Amino acid sequence: MAASSALRLILGSSSASRRQILSEMGYKFTLLSADIDEKAIRKENPEELVVALAHAKADAILEKMQNNGMMKEILDSQDTTLMITADQVVLHDGVIREKPSTPEEARKFIKGYSESHAATIGSVLVTNVKTGARREGWDKAEVYFHKIPDEVVESLIEEGDVFYVAGGLLVEHPLTSPLVEAIVGTIDSVMGLPKALTEKLIKESLSET
Repeated sequence: MAASSALRLILGSSSASRRQILSEMGYKFTLLSADIDEKAIRKENPEELVVALAHAKADAILEKMQNNGMMKEILDSQDTTLMITADQVVLHDGVIREKPSTPEEARKFIKGYSESHAATIGSVLVTNVKTGARREGWDKAEVYFHKIPDEVVESLIEEGDVFYVAGGLLVEHPLTSPLVEAIVGTIDSVMGLPKALTEKLIKESLSET
C-alpha cells in the first residue's frame, strides 16, 4: 500500500533493515532516531521488554521534536502524522539477548545458533503524533541454522554489523543466508519490522483519525 498525501510517516529508528522494509511496503517517511539507554529498561518477559523499549524510543523522539520545533509544524499542519518505533530481542535457550557489546560476546552468540534455534521477538508501536494515541503489538519468529563455520563467525565480527543487531543475528547477510536451514515466521519479522503487524497498526491508527 502506498502512502496517501494526507499521511506523514516518521520512522523512529536508525536501523538500515527497518528502513529497507518500510520502503518495500511503499511508504515515504522521515527518519528520526532515539538516543536512549536501552539497558536502563529491564523486564523479565521479552514481549514486555520490546514493547517498553518501543514506547521509550517514542517518548524520546517526541521530546526531541518538541525541542527542535518539528512538533509545532506538525500540529499546525492538516496532515496526519504517524511515528513508528520498534525494538527487538533474540531469545536463545531461554535467555534474552540484545546487541552484543564485545567480540567475545558476539562470538558466543553466533556460535550458539549452530547448536540450537533462535527466536526473535519484535515490537512495533505506531504513535499518532498529534493526538498521542498509540497502537502496539509484537511478533515472533524462529530461525534454524546449519553449522556456522568459525571463519564465517570471525568475518562477521570483523565486518562489525553484528554489533548493531539483537543477538548479533543476521539472516540476510551473504555469509549467513546460505546457512539458514528454516525460518518459522517471516524474514521481515526476523529483520526487525514485521510488515503485516506494521500495516495493521498503521491502518488502525488511521481509522481513529
